[in-house]
Amino acid sequence: MTDKERSPILIIGAGAMGRLWAGHLSPHVPVRLATRTSPDASIQYTLVDVEGAPELVEVGPSGDTAPECVLVMTKAPDAEAALAAFANALPPAVPIILFQNGMGSQQAIAARFALRPVFAASTTEGAYIDDGRVIHAGRGTTWLGPLTSTATPRLGTVIALLRLSGLDVESDPDIEGRLWQKLAVNAGINPFTAVLDCPNGEILGHPYFEERIGRVCREVAALMQASGRPAEAPGLEAQVRDVARRTAANSSSMRQDVRAGRATEIDMMNGFVVRASAIHGLDAPVNRELTDAVKLLKQD
Repeated sequence: MTDKERSPILIIGAGAMGRLWAGHLSPHVPVRLATRTSPDASIQYTLVDVEGAPELVEVGPSGDTAPECVLVMTKAPDAEAALAAFANALPPAVPIILFQNGMGSQQAIAARFALRPVFAASTTEGAYIDDGRVIHAGRGTTWLGPLTSTATPRLGTVIALLRLSGLDVESDPDIEGRLWQKLAVNAGINPFTAVLDCPNGEILGHPYFEERIGRVCREVAALMQASGRPAEAPGLEAQVRDVARRTAANSSSMRQDVRAGRATEIDMMNGFVVRASAIHGLDAPVNRELTDAVKLLKQD
């Protein structure tokens, strides 16, 4: 069986990240892109690689063939409903890989589909859509780990499949630990870029950021400690500042969503910190303030 004769990879969600992976996988294995509103549409777009070279990508509809695996690339608040729309047609053994930011949606999906092989992915690949073109803004690493018991023995096979893309894919058996670390970074960068309407690097030194970031990290560290994930606030803050410096020119997904009038993932980032803290009897007033501030932006 050649790569082109194998079952397709189904990608649910045709945003920048979904199209990035579709563009990198489609030369090697059949790929289908689907959304809840257009489950059977063919999609054509230009993918600009990190060196600036454009390439035309054509991806067919989701079709009737059972996929080899499913990549869920929607925004976190939409992920569970988007997957549920396809779940009845998926054989129970088909791996499901979740690429959502923040925390909460992955655990909800893993609980709902506990008998299926469900994985979480955490990626540092950079991509955005500009005038209809998908820009691969920076290479990174995608870390993959199991969320359900049936996923664990499939980890090596799924990683080998995703490596057909040519992107860097690595395993992390403790993927939830990596998600917690990414939550801390997202909570410390994304809402500030949205409120200040600036690239990542410009939050550093701004009074609004400097007056709050220490308390944001203390609240996240307290939640992590209570959740059995030991963390120290100074270390989390150092990580936030390092990522902001290294991605200084990037425009966060939250800032892009606010600018485009789309729903943000604030409830899965700072909002998650507020809700989860309350379960442990903790307060997270600064994360609550940032959550409310971003929600107000959406009403403008």
